[in-house]
Amino acid sequence: MNSSDTSAPLEHPPATLGHLSPSRSVVVMCAAWATLGLAASVWTVLVGTWWIMAALLLGALVVDALSVRRIPAIPIRRTMPQALSVNEWHDVVVRIENPSRRTLTIEVTDAPPTEFHTEGIPRTITVASGKWLEFSWRLRPTVRGEFALSWMDIRLKGRMGLIRERRRVSVSRSVRVYPNFKAVSRFALLALDNRMAEIGVHTRRRRGQGLEFLQLRDYREGDPLRQIDWKAVSRHNRLISREYREEQNQQVIFLLDCGRRMRTRDGDLAYFDHVLNSVLLVSYVALRQGDAVGAFTFSGEDRLLPPRKGRNAMNSLLNGLFDIQPSTAPSDFIEAASRISTRVKRRALIILVTNLRDEDAQELPAALAPLRRKHVVLLASLREPAIEDARQTPVRSLPDALRVAAAHQYIDDRQRAHNLVRGHGMQALDVLPSALPVALVNRYLDIKRSGAL
Repeated sequence: MNSSDTSAPLEHPPATLGHLSPSRSVVVMCAAWATLGLAASVWTVLVGTWWIMAALLLGALVVDALSVRRIPAIPIRRTMPQALSVNEWHDVVVRIENPSRRTLTIEVTDAPPTEFHTEGIPRTITVASGKWLEFSWRLRPTVRGEFALSWMDIRLKGRMGLIRERRRVSVSRSVRVYPNFKAVSRFALLALDNRMAEIGVHTRRRRGQGLEFLQLRDYREGDPLRQIDWKAVSRHNRLISREYREEQNQQVIFLLDCGRRMRTRDGDLAYFDHVLNSVLLVSYVALRQGDAVGAFTFSGEDRLLPPRKGRNAMNSLLNGLFDIQPSTAPSDFIEAASRISTRVKRRALIILVTNLRDEDAQELPAALAPLRRKHVVLLASLREPAIEDARQTPVRSLPDALRVAAAHQYIDDRQRAHNLVRGHGMQALDVLPSALPVALVNRYLDIKRSGAL
């Protein structure tokens, strides 16, 4: 919390004069006055004192109300990031100036949307005459999208502290709540130091096994013989090896299920929020590999983000997907496969992210068969943590035994569905929502190394 002379005047946002209300001390004084009135009804000698007390109290209230009304508009500025991450805490800085001729005690209340959690607000502060003061509070959005913080409330007190006035000040600000890109930031930092294994990403480099020639270099112990360039050896009279890298300029396209099964929550986040976190991380890795990244959504709001590469591709994904929410519609895999097959002509890695159920076992392979003939298809399915917890529940009663048996049956049916998908030539992942980002990155890198794409 900082205070200083007002060197840079703040803007004066429009304020609405609110209603006046008495403080607690007024309630106490009125109670005392009423008690004196009861006593005066018995002892008439107190009647004069009762009237004098009434006049003094009324006069004090009028004077205090006028002193509140005479306080000029209070300049307020709210400073906060324009882009927020879902389920993360962010700092908000409020600066208040006191243009009046006396010290003011101000109660400040902000009004974020109901989807935001807050800490450190309301706040009561004291600002000297002609000074300004800053304080900070925190907010945590729980839903993605675009939101407006339109106004703030302040409460002012009269000189005697008898009357309070509530003023609503217009401090309009729109913010966007994006998927949580903390995992991407951490990956980027670790990648600089070649420490990506700390988050579970395997970056094994297989010499000579890539698809694209990179450079010639001196032979290193352990290089396979087939990697030696014998023509270069004859020219330089020393062992020279070829070095390869995974092929670049390929396409990675996410096919995102926005149906009702993705509305399931895992703690504070819906399944779809975990999906978007995974999309960001895999996209960052793929763009670093020189690939183009795009996304399609289905069974809800249909959005098409064509594959792009380069610096602006990440921003395009963020701005194209940050506000999309899962719907109540059923998942239509046939329609999704039909749409993407007509749009994507070049061979690509298509990552379908959904929550596979046993009833999908027959429909899904048939729906994805046209894609499988041309593209590499990876099914990433989110496993329900609640089912895992139920399977591991200690059995102490018949209901416990039935619950555990049902959980095992559900998991077995789900495994058969995944096996059926794999049997049709597609790859499959079945992981908990929180493990999806790293699991998808590792599978993408494995596919790149294998040359399947």
